Amino acid sequence: MVYYRPIAMTDPHRPAAAKTLAGGWCWFTHAQRLERGQPSRLVAVAEIPEGVLNRLTSSRAPIAGLDMLAPKIMGILNVTPDSFSDGGLFNAPDAALAQARTMVADGADILDIGGESTRPGAATVDVDEEIARIAPVIAAIRMDSDTPISIDTRKARVAQAAFAAGASMVNDVSAFTYDPEIARVTAGAGAPCCLMHAMGEPATMQDAPTYGDVTLDVYDALEERINTAEAAGIGRHQIIVDPGIGFGKTQDHNLTLLKNLSIFHGLGCAILLGASRKRFIGTLGNAPDARDRTAGSVAIALHGIGQGMQILRVHDTFATRQAMSLHMAVN
Repeated sequence: MVYYRPIAMTDPHRPAAAKTLAGGWCWFTHAQRLERGQPSRLVAVAEIPEGVLNRLTSSRAPIAGLDMLAPKIMGILNVTPDSFSDGGLFNAPDAALAQARTMVADGADILDIGGESTRPGAATVDVDEEIARIAPVIAAIRMDSDTPISIDTRKARVAQAAFAAGASMVNDVSAFTYDPEIARVTAGAGAPCCLMHAMGEPATMQDAPTYGDVTLDVYDALEERINTAEAAGIGRHQIIVDPGIGFGKTQDHNLTLLKNLSIFHGLGCAILLGASRKRFIGTLGNAPDARDRTAGSVAIALHGIGQGMQILRVHDTFATRQAMSLHMAVN
């Protein structure tokens, strides 16, 4: 199989031959042609097969009422006692609602509510317990605001309860592999989804992750999961993909994926980048405490925007919105 990674650009002096990347704010005139076992080479857009070029350039459809013509911010709201960065801070409904209001005021376009930590080493949460955590929070936010709500879960019954409470989409870190029934539930609700790549279960995924070629392996895995979602009745235009930074990846894997993010536009879906406060940012940025990683997280978010990522999943909504507004103004 041959893959094409568009060389994303944002300079205002755009050549006539340039193509718009995913209908958004980036453009490209060349791409890196990749093939397993072969050296890569740079090719002009004229050398990219028509079908591949169509996927790379076609505008992404609105998702959960949000257009994909400019980057969107997904605010992270974990109603858990043990998430790696904010565990225990917002697991009471009133605290969660207050945080939701703050994040929306600070610039979040969509809220991602999670009732089970999937940090490295985390244990699985009972379904009923997870529902008890998320359902009252989603219902309270929905009564308070029309901001789209994503449910961060791997489980069909949790997704069903979240939809009943007012959620708009599913964000599944297992990409429908943990509980395949969640694909049917999502399709039945007519809802969009985010499919994230992860190697293994949270409890063991960081033990010894190994890839032949991390970029191409993740690409192929996401393509396979998209096909599964489509077979369940979810249109590709309503699927978001996430390469899963930090989920079954070493620091080198994470950095390689970040350098090659634009390749995932070839899947023909909107792309979510979720790197906020991850361990590699603390390692490279000398910040052992996750709450001290705002600057590094914003730097990675801006890199993602430069590669055409449509959704940024972040803890620090105000800092990210401010940086993004300035970045877009000068590009």
